[in-house]
Amino acid sequence: MQGSIEARVSHEVDRWLAWLPRWRPGTHRARVRLCTRCFGSPILAAAGLDVDVPHPVQHAFSMRMKGVIDLAVDDYTARNLPMLHREIRLAEERKARRPYRAGEGLEPEFLGLDVDPEPVPDQPFLFTLSGLEADAAAEAAEPAPRPFTPQEKEALREEVRLADEFAKQLGRRICVELAQHRYRIGNAVERLVEPQIEDLLADLDRELDSPGWSSGGTTS
Repeated sequence: MQGSIEARVSHEVDRWLAWLPRWRPGTHRARVRLCTRCFGSPILAAAGLDVDVPHPVQHAFSMRMKGVIDLAVDDYTARNLPMLHREIRLAEERKARRPYRAGEGLEPEFLGLDVDPEPVPDQPFLFTLSGLEADAAAEAAEPAPRPFTPQEKEALREEVRLADEFAKQLGRRICVELAQHRYRIGNAVERLVEPQIEDLLADLDRELDSPGWSSGGTTS
């Protein structure tokens, strides 16, 4: 998408709002590991999504904002950081040659999530998608590239630092811009998410209060 960062942020908020009516609370086991993309995210805090919002709803939003940052950083890198741009392009070409990539082609709402369920003690999986991906990557392994000279390493570190600084500045701009969208984001969560959570809790209360639960939980 072309246009200013403000226009891109507004566009991705619109797309997240269009997706939100399709969200349904999961009934599977809760996550054990924290999502490093969402936990403590200043972007989620700026959007008002950092407290009392289900993780899938948070994750869908944060990945859309990540997409805005990634596109802008890619453009900045291509125009200003030739060594880093070359290394990223080569890495993408190597990745594209892999015969199987479990996390490719997913919608933004699912990017970055674990492709496999979390393991259960004493119940090993027959296979995992991440394991299949690792096996495929090993089979497609290529000779190691030529090592960098000390001067090249230093130049590449400087370009990585500049890219990181650009991404941080962009993240701060997005946080400021999201203040303009907090009302409609909060309104959508109140209308579409909170009633589903309340229904889920009410169902749980009814199940816990049922005679079958009480009798099933006693022992003779």
